[in-house]
Amino acid sequence: MTGKKQLNKRQLAVLEDLFSGELDEQAVLDKYKVSRNLYNKWLASEVFNEQFEQRIAGAYRQSAVLIARYAPLAAAKLVQLTESDKEETARKACLDIISMGSSSNRLAVTPVVTVKDSGSQQGFPALSAQTASRLLSVLAE
Repeated sequence: MTGKKQLNKRQLAVLEDLFSGELDEQAVLDKYKVSRNLYNKWLASEVFNEQFEQRIAGAYRQSAVLIARYAPLAAAKLVQLTESDKEETARKACLDIISMGSSSNRLAVTPVVTVKDSGSQQGFPALSAQTASRLLSVLAE
């Protein structure tokens, strides 16, 4: 940050605690004896606000990575749930699978998955005949 005013230790500590997730905003301000008025001035400051926004962006990036990491597991679990003995559970799993494909290009499964008893095609697990039938029936509704 050459040429810009840097944050002081108190401001950095407030930012750290705000994004650690352990305390809410008011509790952090109370902990460091920062008035709401002073905090609002910090937020209006370009340097503080820039750091604040960078931390928000970082938190969203971490969330996106976490979601991406567990998306295959969640998708596999949904496919398993389509074979549930409970009709409502199976129906909801089918709907969730369909909505995953339509709601986000990153989560959409575009390769064709063939119905087989074993093996897989193009890296995706093959669907059983029963699972494929349930998915098709939900699509037909």
